[in-house]
Amino acid sequence: MDRDDLALLKPRVKRVLNDFLIGVLALLPVIVVGEILVFLADLILELVFGVNRYVGNAFVTFLAFAAAFALPVSIGHRINRRRHSLVVSGLDYLVGRIPFLGAVYKIVQRLIELFRNKPGEAKREVVYVEYPKDGMWAPAYLTHREGDRCVVYVPTSPNPTNGFTVIVHESRVVKSALDISEATSFIVSLGADYPKSEEALSLAVAKAGPEPP
Repeated sequence: MDRDDLALLKPRVKRVLNDFLIGVLALLPVIVVGEILVFLADLILELVFGVNRYVGNAFVTFLAFAAAFALPVSIGHRINRRRHSLVVSGLDYLVGRIPFLGAVYKIVQRLIELFRNKPGEAKREVVYVEYPKDGMWAPAYLTHREGDRCVVYVPTSPNPTNGFTVIVHESRVVKSALDISEATSFIVSLGADYPKSEEALSLAVAKAGPEPP
């Protein structure tokens, strides 16, 4: 193969590789979801056969998993209807009395409540803050208000469970129309999924007021 043939072949190979990469990226979400489903299926099957091997009775195994499924359904139903569950309250009381584990339990509870709205509660607020410096805007979750101060959690991409908690004056916060799921999708996708991208135009000219002394 002479140089002319190589020169003609090179752009074709590049095109094929480029098409391949685009195809892989297009299929990546399906692949990730498929891997998760396979993992869950393997986990459930392993649990089923593991319990069956232990008890040695398929009917008892079925009853055990039916009870395991019915328990969270019952708890969820009571929370939705009455905003309260005696089972969860009892576990809160017991685990909360255990040194160290009780503190960890409460922290995990609050993190979960940040992403879950209870019936009748106002929607969790998503805001923009200038972070890590002025002129650079980042979406954040508003977790607490105290007077004119806002406590916000600024997640990092692509893992929103990593981030920074900062306290800022309310004048340094710009409200967003994004909800928690949309903001999380924006962070995980590295900004590729931005449902309300028109907000970026207002941020470009938004000016936070000076923080009072």
